[in-house]
Amino acid sequence: MRFLSMIRIEENTGQVPSERLMADMGKLIEEMTRAGVLLDTAGLRPTSDSTRVRLRNGKVSTTDGPFTETKEVIGGFALLEAGSKEEAIEHTKRFLAIHGDEWNLECEVRQLEEAGEGCGKG
Repeated sequence: MRFLSMIRIEENTGQVPSERLMADMGKLIEEMTRAGVLLDTAGLRPTSDSTRVRLRNGKVSTTDGPFTETKEVIGGFALLEAGSKEEAIEHTKRFLAIHGDEWNLECEVRQLEEAGEGCGKG
């Protein structure tokens, strides 16, 4: 089963990862990739570089960032291969724990619909 772990951040805190955090994260990413658990991961550019595309009542509109009304945003993701949701949560906990006490982060873990599942398919 595949899971998407999306990390939520407060974008305008000015907090940047230390060199040690980046090195530790690199080691964890390498370990999890070799184990076949981590399929892909990336950080996302700030909302000031993004555009929201919205469909409302059949009309499509776009809004350029930043989005000041949004406190927390998705700052990155990890695509995980896991045997269960609980296993995916444990992998996500490892990502968060590596950040230490100075970070306040939250991840949302969601299972991906596989071909033939969900979306009206049986």
